[in-house]
Amino acid sequence: MKGDPRLDPKGLIREAYRIEGITAAQCRSIFLDWALSLPGTTAPGAALRELLALYGADAPGHPMSQVMRDGLTGMAAPRRRGGWRSRERN
Repeated sequence: MKGDPRLDPKGLIREAYRIEGITAAQCRSIFLDWALSLPGTTAPGAALRELLALYGADAPGHPMSQVMRDGLTGMAAPRRRGGWRSRERN
């Protein structure tokens, strides 16, 4: 069985919690794949909060829990990076 089609269509987050010895780097890679496979109708922040409640409550020290918490923090504080406006004009 895959994950919830609305929150985790490929079951990536569910499986990450099942992998013994998984690293934070591996969790970040899985998280990126999860984010790219999320349906366009699903709000990522809401999905992360639900997934954290579902899996993170029982495993707060798991690397995926931290990656998802970081994802929520990053979504709350977007910032502009580079681009043409950051360059000085002549």
